Amino acid sequence: MGTQQILLIVLSVIIVGIAVAVGISMFNSQAVNANRQAIVADINNFGAQAMAYFRSPASHGGGAGTFVVDEVGQWLGYNYNATADSLYTENGEFGLTTDGAVLTIVGVGTETGNDGTNPVKATATVTGATGAISTTIDN
Repeated sequence: MGTQQILLIVLSVIIVGIAVAVGISMFNSQAVNANRQAIVADINNFGAQAMAYFRSPASHGGGAGTFVVDEVGQWLGYNYNATADSLYTENGEFGLTTDGAVLTIVGVGTETGNDGTNPVKATATVTGATGAISTTIDN
C-alpha cells in the first residue's frame, strides 16, 4: 500500500471513532433528559392526586383539609413503602414529607444528573390551602 492509502485509512478510523464517541454522548444526554422529564411528570401527577386527597372528606378516604403521609401514600398507590414513606415507579423513587397543610415530594431518578455523580432529582411542594404545586429541578 502506498503512503497516501495508509493515511486515508488512519484518517477514516479517527473520524469513525469521533463519530461513535459523539453518538454515545448524545445518547447518554438524551437518557438523562428523558428521566428528568419523567420524574417531573410523575411529581406533578402525584401532586394533583395529593390535592384530590387533601380536598376529599374523611368519609371518602381523603384528608379533609390535611396531609397525612401514610394516608397520602396509600391514596397515591404506586408501590408505596410505609416504612420509608416512599413511592416507587419505573422512573425512580419519590419521598413524601408533610407538615399538615403542605406536602413535599422529592423524586430521585435512575440516571446520573448534571453534576455527574448524583442521580436526577426534583422537588415539588404542594400547598393544600391554595392548591398550588411548585416544582424545582435539583439535579
